[in-house]
Amino acid sequence: MRAPLRLSAGVATLLLLGLGGCAMHGQHGHGGPAAVATLAPTAGNATAGQVMFHEMGGHLMAHARITGLKPNAEHGFHLHEKGDCSAPDGTSAGGHFNPTGQPHGPQGAAHHAGDMPALKADANGVADVHFHLDGPTIAAGPASIIGRSVIVHAMPDDYSTQPTGNSGARIACGVIAAR
Repeated sequence: MRAPLRLSAGVATLLLLGLGGCAMHGQHGHGGPAAVATLAPTAGNATAGQVMFHEMGGHLMAHARITGLKPNAEHGFHLHEKGDCSAPDGTSAGGHFNPTGQPHGPQGAAHHAGDMPALKADANGVADVHFHLDGPTIAAGPASIIGRSVIVHAMPDDYSTQPTGNSGARIACGVIAAR
């Protein structure tokens, strides 16, 4: 009886390792190009986090985990044109990333390449979101996000005020780098 038990334990271990590998493949080990932005707070703020990007099926997939947000609030969240977070207020990141000259707006309508879905913070001030973007890419070229920045804003994006969505101060900034 001991031999079948050891065999079963060995098979179970292999299955768990295999499934763990599948989970990692689906989350980060996608096999395609990847990038990351580590967000740091701008002056006087506590917002920080990380945004992971990877290419899959012609889309730019993203996972963002941001902390230090106003609890139970919505925040504007954008790709910005410059990979520069040196200004204390984040303005060195420039305007929204917009290589095709589109108006600012929500997903599903004409919009800047840098317009991302709003961050919705939970009761602890944490936003953990998965989304995809059509247009921006990790590959080299005018639509590349590499060397651009991610900005979190203090207020919600109204998706109509041009060109920024009236989303207020920049409370976190991170430069996007290839992984």
